[in-house]
Amino acid sequence: MTVSTPVLEIKGLHKAYGELEVIKGVDISANKGDVVSLIGSSGSGKSTILRCCNLLEDSQQGDILFQGEAVKWKGNGANRVPADSKQVIRIRTNLSMVFQQFNLWAHMTILENVMEAPVTVLGHDKAEIEEKARHYLTKVGIGDKCDVYPAQLSGGQQQRAAIARGLCMEPEALLFDEPTSALDPELEQEVIGVIKSLAEEGRTMLIVTHDMKMAADISSHVVFLHQGLIEEQGAPADLFGAPKSERLKQFLSSTHYA
Repeated sequence: MTVSTPVLEIKGLHKAYGELEVIKGVDISANKGDVVSLIGSSGSGKSTILRCCNLLEDSQQGDILFQGEAVKWKGNGANRVPADSKQVIRIRTNLSMVFQQFNLWAHMTILENVMEAPVTVLGHDKAEIEEKARHYLTKVGIGDKCDVYPAQLSGGQQQRAAIARGLCMEPEALLFDEPTSALDPELEQEVIGVIKSLAEEGRTMLIVTHDMKMAADISSHVVFLHQGLIEEQGAPADLFGAPKSERLKQFLSSTHYA
C-alpha cells in the first residue's frame, strides 16, 4: 500500500511577533479529502497557523509543504521570507482562503467578485469562468444573486459568495478562518450547511472554528491548540467524547460542549 503525499504538511512551525512567540513548534498534516479542524481559545495560534500555511504570514522556523513540495525560504529567524514569488502565487492559488469577514469587493457584483481571481490572477478565459462562477454560486445556494452587490446581501449570503469565490479557483484545499463567527446563529447554519456538503464531497479542508458541533460533525481530525502548542489531537469522537487533557476538558466545558 502506497502512502499518499499530504496535500498540506506543516513541520516544526514557529511564529513570533517580536518577542511574542505565538506558535511554538507545531506539526499538522492534511491528506486529500481530510477535514482538519483547529480549535482552542483566543490567542492559541489557530488563525496564525492558517495564515502561515497560505503564506500570508512569514514563519521563522519549520517547513511548510504543499503536495510534498517544500516552501523555499531565504534568510533566517525574523529575517526569513519566501525565496520564490512564483512558488508563493502557485501555492496560494491552490489553497483558497475563506475569511471571517467575507472580504468581498464592494464595487463589484457577486458574480464579478467570484470571477475576479481566476480571470486576473490565473488568466483564464472570461466566458469559461463566468459559467463556472454561476455554477459555484448555484452550488452554495445563491445562484439568483449574481447581479447584486455585497451590501445587498445578508452576512450569510456574503459568506456563501466568499466560499463560491474560493471554489472557483478550483483549489487543492480550502482554508476557513472562523467562517461563521461574524454571523448570527440563523445565518451561521446556512454557511455550516455549505461547509458540510463540501466535506461530504471529499474536499480537503483546514478549518479554524469556534463551533464545536460543526468540528465534531464534519472533521476527520481535530487539533486542540493551547498557548501555541498542540495540547491534544485525534479523531473527533476521542477529543469530544473522551478528552484526556485537563485543559481540553476545561475548554469544552467553557464552550458548553462537554
